[in-house]
Amino acid sequence: MKNEHKYKYEDPDHIYTDPKTHVLLNKLNIEDDNLLTVTESIWCGRRLEELAINPIKIKSAETLLKIHGYIFQDIYEWAGKVRTVQISKERTQFLPTERFSEGFTYINELIEEFRALGDDIPTVAKKLAEVLDATNHLHPFREGNGRTQREFIRVLALEKGYRLDLSSAEDQSVYERYMTGMIEGDKAMIAGLIEVIIGYYNRE
Repeated sequence: MKNEHKYKYEDPDHIYTDPKTHVLLNKLNIEDDNLLTVTESIWCGRRLEELAINPIKIKSAETLLKIHGYIFQDIYEWAGKVRTVQISKERTQFLPTERFSEGFTYINELIEEFRALGDDIPTVAKKLAEVLDATNHLHPFREGNGRTQREFIRVLALEKGYRLDLSSAEDQSVYERYMTGMIEGDKAMIAGLIEVIIGYYNRE
């Protein structure tokens, strides 16, 4: 679910929103925020189902753009493009747009470290948590960061032969713990959650 009221966007020129309704500008010309939320969820859910079958191979941190573009292609003209506005949430300031190059470079370094690791679950989980924390701090898109980074991390886990679902519809507590860890920037909590999920899905 969106929590727009908890986010702060520096967008005085209304690059992304209708100045009257404050609803995100969209390809379907929907002017009601609740309807847009539901419609977005349906269309993006379908695209995520397709990615579950045919995932986009991760070449670098820039693959985040391809994943976001695929998931949101039906809804937003700016799908797959980095945001041009600053975003903060409560006491969290996400990476300023002028530092995006630095952020992508750092994530690429983490991906290289991940790929150099063995496949023992605790070590894999710890590094995936670092990647997830970094992508969340980067927050490269105006909307859809969570869904994009969860798909990104899911595909990385597949490189080590592990299934990882951080948005499990089967257990709401998984998503709640994930969100808590992201909001608090608690990499240890996220690593522990990832380790449990990987262990659960990959039981012999």
